[in-house]
Amino acid sequence: MRDAPLVPLGDGASDTPIANDVALQRPWQRGAGLSSVLRNPCDVLESSLARAGFDRAPWIAVVFAGGILAWFWLKSPWQWASAIGAGVMLALAALAAWRGVQMREHLRNAMIVCGLAFAFGVAVIWVRSEVVGAEPIARPSVERVQGYVLAREDQPAQDRVRLTLAVRDAESAEARKVRINVPRDTVVETEATDGPLVEGAVIRARVRLMPPASPMLPGSYDFTRAAWFMGLAATGSAIGRVEVVEPAPPEGGLAAVQRALSSHVRERVDGSAGTIAAAFASGDRGSIAEVDEDAMRDAGLTHLLSISGLHVSAVIAAAYLVALKLLALFPAIALRVRLPVAAAGAGALAGVGYTLLTGAEVPTVRSCAAAMLVLVALAMGRDALSMRMVAIAAVFVLLLWPESIVGPSFQMSFAAVLAIVALHTSPPVKAFLAPREESWIARTGRRIIMLFATGMVIEIALMPIVLYHFHRAGVYGAFANVVAIPLVTFISMPLIALGLALDLVGLGRPAWWLVQHSLDLLLAIAHLTAEQPGAVKLMPQMTSATIALFVSGGLWLGLWSGKARALGLLPAAVGAMMLAMTPIPDVLVGREGRHVGITVEDANGEARLLSLRDSRSSYSRDNLLELAGVTSEPIPLEDWPEARCSREFCQLTIERGGRDWVLLMARNRDLVEERALAAACERSDIVVADRFLPRSCSPRWLKADRRLLERTGGLAIDLEGSRITSVAERQGEHGWWRGEGD
Repeated sequence: MRDAPLVPLGDGASDTPIANDVALQRPWQRGAGLSSVLRNPCDVLESSLARAGFDRAPWIAVVFAGGILAWFWLKSPWQWASAIGAGVMLALAALAAWRGVQMREHLRNAMIVCGLAFAFGVAVIWVRSEVVGAEPIARPSVERVQGYVLAREDQPAQDRVRLTLAVRDAESAEARKVRINVPRDTVVETEATDGPLVEGAVIRARVRLMPPASPMLPGSYDFTRAAWFMGLAATGSAIGRVEVVEPAPPEGGLAAVQRALSSHVRERVDGSAGTIAAAFASGDRGSIAEVDEDAMRDAGLTHLLSISGLHVSAVIAAAYLVALKLLALFPAIALRVRLPVAAAGAGALAGVGYTLLTGAEVPTVRSCAAAMLVLVALAMGRDALSMRMVAIAAVFVLLLWPESIVGPSFQMSFAAVLAIVALHTSPPVKAFLAPREESWIARTGRRIIMLFATGMVIEIALMPIVLYHFHRAGVYGAFANVVAIPLVTFISMPLIALGLALDLVGLGRPAWWLVQHSLDLLLAIAHLTAEQPGAVKLMPQMTSATIALFVSGGLWLGLWSGKARALGLLPAAVGAMMLAMTPIPDVLVGREGRHVGITVEDANGEARLLSLRDSRSSYSRDNLLELAGVTSEPIPLEDWPEARCSREFCQLTIERGGRDWVLLMARNRDLVEERALAAACERSDIVVADRFLPRSCSPRWLKADRRLLERTGGLAIDLEGSRITSVAERQGEHGWWRGEGD
């Protein structure tokens, strides 16, 4: 056995292995003061790493993900290159400084691995952006295009069909990918030849195309970024009839099976329940009514509509258990084959088939990959619930789709899984769920309590992410999920599978009747929960620092072990305080200057939103309401008693920060006499217009006309703090923002 390394301690201390143990103790355990910690931070870190009882592997995944996030946060290529260089230099410095020094082996290894993982994360997303990114078209246009149909998505709820086409640019002759919406009545006219608007057809149509829309306001959904990684150069809509130039080959493949399955399920189950059953069976969400989607969202049940972890896990678990029980009935097989391995194979086939059948979207593939790792662990006799399995699944997804890390789907899925694994692997929960001699009533009661506790923990873990991305969260989601998740997992989905199986022999009607009532119950729970007072909490856009505190605290709570785990509550608490103090923007200006929202208080002291235009667009209205943190319907500015509106402009004076602010907003693009406009601008602090204003218009503080907004995008203005937040300041020189003209 190798002798333990000697550490000279000085002051008469002996150079013995015992002395080494003393040296590795934390300074405060040896009675040393804070000054010793400050003088020897490397020794303190080495001691902590040596004695920590957590798995290091998940932290490597966290650092790799941190490198990807750093690329999105940093602004320019030289900063991305510097980040890669910094990671590599950290690894080289640790290798050079402590080569052969065994006393700092843990710290050295941590610095080398983390430095390289961080650099690799930055490099992976940078390469991905350069490879798949598609430059958006320069400006809106109306043109006649001929394209190959890559994908078709039926959206009956919006009365349209969405097609993704590969077309050739008329000027450069380069291929580009565009997405257009086709009115459903046009599709009906052209389907006389047995449904030609499917994958593989070549069509010709007159289309209105525009570049992918940038965020309307700071914190709004960034479709330009999503379109960049999807390779979309433009989006738009068809004008008039769509002509089929070359019919598609005889329809087959997964897309045809998916559409046929969705149609079959909707025929068996009526109404809204049928649209949700079709979503569970085939991943087709296009038929779900907007009112039902809103209710599911406000009740915290939207995750049930997206085919991801819950659905894939249910299918794989059912296939695994059924295969295991059936194979055990045959001694000849049970004595010659390891049943867990065979059952894992059956579960894997079921999971992959279900993933492909439901469209193989990124969340579904991610969940399938994680489930495959669980099956491997079960087949090997290992613990299926482990942080290492979660980390491997996360790295697998990020290697294929690194851009998914900034999307809510990835963040919510892994936050939920992390919370579940951390909770169920903690010693108190293990002790609570441990088998014991007790009645079935007591055992069932413990399971119900644990189910509710799990729902609460998941809701707490997801709340910051939901608020960051959607600015709204269902307050009673934990209570709704306690009933809805078992209802979907153990009743609705098995009944859908049973109904499909029985339909093969024409006996599926009883199963579909039960499916109908189970999903009607799910919708009733969603609507009841969403209609309760205070069911929805709206918050303005939280800062990057706030969400970073929540994430770091959650990761520490989930991945650390022992009493030190409680330290994760500290950043989470600071994040909660910062969230509570997040100021609500006083003025919100849309990216084009057409939509303006102003937060005020009515006579009852209730927060209200004044809207410059009474827009028919629910997208614009919802963005203004959510970013302002207001739940009631907006009030047209011209109806507000304190506003003065003419045909061309509205003027409003509001008090913020101990002073009056005069706002002047253009209502249209009608010409105004320049001298009168200049005089009005001179009396105003802020002027907003969706057109170019002359130089003679010079307000006291801000002129947000089209010239400025083309550079900045939408604005959120805090008058009391005299701070302006723009969309552009978060974009930097990433490819999707370079498409925005100056």
